[in-house]
Amino acid sequence: MKYTKLGKSDLTVSRICMGCMGFGDAGQGQHAWTLDEEHSREIIRHGLESGINFYDTAIAYQSGTSEQYVGRALRDFAKRDEVVVATKFLPRTQDEIESGITGQQHIERMINRSLQNLGMDYVDLYIYHMWDWQTPIEDILDGLNRVVRAGKARYIGISNCFAWQLARANAIAGREGWTEFISVQGHYNLIFREEEREMVPYCQEEGIALTPYSALAAGRLSRKPGETSERLEKDAYARFKYDATAQQDGVIIERVAEIAEKRGVTMTEVSLAWLLTRVASPVVGATKLRHVDGAAKATELELTEEEIACLEAPYVPHPLAGVMAQNKPANAREKHVWSTGNQRI
Repeated sequence: MKYTKLGKSDLTVSRICMGCMGFGDAGQGQHAWTLDEEHSREIIRHGLESGINFYDTAIAYQSGTSEQYVGRALRDFAKRDEVVVATKFLPRTQDEIESGITGQQHIERMINRSLQNLGMDYVDLYIYHMWDWQTPIEDILDGLNRVVRAGKARYIGISNCFAWQLARANAIAGREGWTEFISVQGHYNLIFREEEREMVPYCQEEGIALTPYSALAAGRLSRKPGETSERLEKDAYARFKYDATAQQDGVIIERVAEIAEKRGVTMTEVSLAWLLTRVASPVVGATKLRHVDGAAKATELELTEEEIACLEAPYVPHPLAGVMAQNKPANAREKHVWSTGNQRI
């Protein structure tokens, strides 16, 4: 495993971040394919043994049970100061807005619940999960700054935003003397490269770490076109993001398969090796031990310039999908595409 500094922070993270959305009580959240606690612990332990020290979860994942599983496993299998733990908080609910709960109060509630779920005194990275158009960004930043000053989070990150939103937020934080975002977690992989328009160059210029999710496009970049899996069949949200562009994406996926066969490695290794040339630490989900192994091996694979060019050439612009497609004021009061009950997540 290789390691890097997370942006301008003093956090040393593995080049692979284990995404923990696949852990948690399947009856408590969005996904029927999540792992129970026994199997989640097995994956986390194997990740630690493979050198992965960076774990990403969220209070939204299976109603907090992902945080609970992750927290218990890390307490049992690792020393707290040897792992980097990230979690994310939700926007305010409509009920909170109507009852006058401020953004600052909401964030305090969220971090306290997450720390209770994790069984920890602090998280290393606290992430603003998605832009909340009904809460002033000044309230969000003030609330996050209070969390950092209280020692409940070491650093803050942001997810699912546009470059202008991140730039504006950090400008406000800098002006007020508040904690600034050091990382961004966006939708970015070999078949969805829209982050390269503005976010990637902006973060490179500002020293902000890129830790993208959907690094393997929900498994599409690890299987030959036509091959399927239980998740590919059942994950309606992932199908919503990728089915419309399946034909053009298939050209790239075929090239991943060709390079993998030629190099004697897996498609997972090729896809992640490409992404690792551009980002600090992609968030990679794992529901089987071999998923962990493939991700870890990717950090050792170096693609040639010719292979990179071959993989990139067929790409054509994609429409925004999923969370980012609804990052606009007109949709602020609509139920999100990824939601549970009346809580937008």
